[in-house]
Amino acid sequence: MTRADTHAARTARTARAAHVPGDHIQGDHVHGEHVHGDQGTDVPVTTEGLPDWLDPVVRAMRTVAPEQLSRFLPPENGLGRQSAVLILFGEGERGPELLLMERASTLRSHAGQASFPGGALDPEDGDPATTGPLRAALREAEEETGLDPSGVQLFGVLPKLYIPVSEFVVTPVLGWWHTPTPVGAVDLAETARVFAVPVADLTDPANRVMATHPSGINSPAFTVASALVWGFTAGVIDRILHFSGWERPWDRSKEVPLDRRS
Repeated sequence: MTRADTHAARTARTARAAHVPGDHIQGDHVHGEHVHGDQGTDVPVTTEGLPDWLDPVVRAMRTVAPEQLSRFLPPENGLGRQSAVLILFGEGERGPELLLMERASTLRSHAGQASFPGGALDPEDGDPATTGPLRAALREAEEETGLDPSGVQLFGVLPKLYIPVSEFVVTPVLGWWHTPTPVGAVDLAETARVFAVPVADLTDPANRVMATHPSGINSPAFTVASALVWGFTAGVIDRILHFSGWERPWDRSKEVPLDRRS
C-alpha cells in the first residue's frame, strides 16, 4: 500500500463516518453528545456500545488529571509540536489487547522504540484544540499500520502530555477496534513491525520492570512480545492500568538498563 493509496482510502472512509453522532470533546475530556469539526463535519466519538471490560478505562478517562498521567506536561507558553497517538483496544484470542508498533531503527527520533501508532498533526487534520488530534490519530494509524479506520470507534481522549526530547505535545486518543482488519508495517522506513499485546501480558507482574537510563531517570516498562516497551508509551500504559484498576502488584526493584543513545 502506497501513501497515495492510504490517503485516498482514508479520505473515503472518513467521509463515510463523518456524520456519526458521538460525545463532545471539551478541552481534554469527553462530555455531551458530539464533536463538531472545524471543517464542517462531525468526528464520531462515543462510549455507546463498548464492551463491558472497557468500562474501567472510560471511568478513568473521565476523571484523570494531567499530572496524574505524567510529570511532563505541555509548556505553558504554547510551544511544542502538536501530535496525537491512537491507543487502540481490541479483543484477540487471549482477550483484550492493545495495538503497538516498533519504530524503524533508522528514524531520527525514538528510533527502534515500541510505540502507539501516531505522529504530528498535518494542516488537513484541523484545529489542534478540537478535532485535529482525532483525525491525526486515525490518519497516522492507517498510514503506519494499514488498519481500516471505519473499524475503529473513538471513545475519548486523555489530557495532553509532553515529550521533552522531541518537543511533541501529544494528545492520547482512545479507540475500540470493533472490526479488526489486517495490519502490518506499511513503510519499513518508518515502521519495523506492528503487533498486538494482550492486556493480560501487560498486567502480568513477570513482565513489569523499571527501565533505567544512564541519566538517572527510572520509569515503568514492559517486556512483552519480544520487545521492551518503555518511555512515553509505557508510561501511558502504566497509568491506564493503574487508574482502571487493572494493575497487579509488581516488583519495582527489577531493573533493565537502557543504552545512553536511547
